[in-house]
Amino acid sequence: MRPPYPPSPERSAELRRRFAEEARSERPDLSTLCLLVGAEADRELDEAGLDAAQVELDRLAGLLPFRPGGPRAWAVALRELLGERMGFHGTPGDYQRLESSLLHEVLVRRRGLPILLSVVWLEVARRAGAPVYGVALPGHFVVGFGPDEGQVLADPFDGGRVLTGADAELLVAGATGSGIDPSMLRPADPLDVVLRILNNVRAWAAARPERSDVALWAVELSLLLPSHPARLRYERAQLLVQRGEFVAGAVELEAYAEVVSAVDEGAAERVRGEASAARARLN
Repeated sequence: MRPPYPPSPERSAELRRRFAEEARSERPDLSTLCLLVGAEADRELDEAGLDAAQVELDRLAGLLPFRPGGPRAWAVALRELLGERMGFHGTPGDYQRLESSLLHEVLVRRRGLPILLSVVWLEVARRAGAPVYGVALPGHFVVGFGPDEGQVLADPFDGGRVLTGADAELLVAGATGSGIDPSMLRPADPLDVVLRILNNVRAWAAARPERSDVALWAVELSLLLPSHPARLRYERAQLLVQRGEFVAGAVELEAYAEVVSAVDEGAAERVRGEASAARARLN
């Protein structure tokens, strides 16, 4: 499969405007945000493609049985439709593909990372009226159904397998080496889901220095979210310098140093030194 490349600057500016607007809306739509991420990654994803992806989510939701029952019945119905009948699942090799973090590609390939497969589960189930939400377990995203006292978890990466308490404990222990905490089972905010997806994109790009373009747009989209780690500004500055945009990178480094100086003047001085070094590379 061809590697996806970002769109034109004009198209990118429009996508980012829409992304920021949706992220700051009263009820941000997860599928819309994920598809805008996909359009920023893939110049081939046009307006017709964005619409087609939403139509596919609607179509899948229409294939679910009408109100199958309680939380477990919903989890089983989603597993039977998406995991067994439609073949959505993940494999270790999917971690090596940028497409595994792009919703429109996951809908076509029916393969992806745990969090993107969970987005498919969430959006299909939500459209059908299920009591569904994302659960951001450390290192492995899953979906939850029902209230706390009757919560049912399912793992879309494993084809929607319904998890026992012991299964969830093993997933958390494998990622952290410690036991599960009740706070880990709380519903994930849609914007936190999007930030985690963009973090995965940044991790993919970090292992491929030749794709600093991907790292840069992933950071810049993250910065458009209402809440994001301040250190992303530093990461963006470093990427600009890496890409040869020394003046822009230096300006960003100096701005970040001003933020840092309020809590750590020594760190701020080190960042100012990086800015000076970036400017010196122009000579």
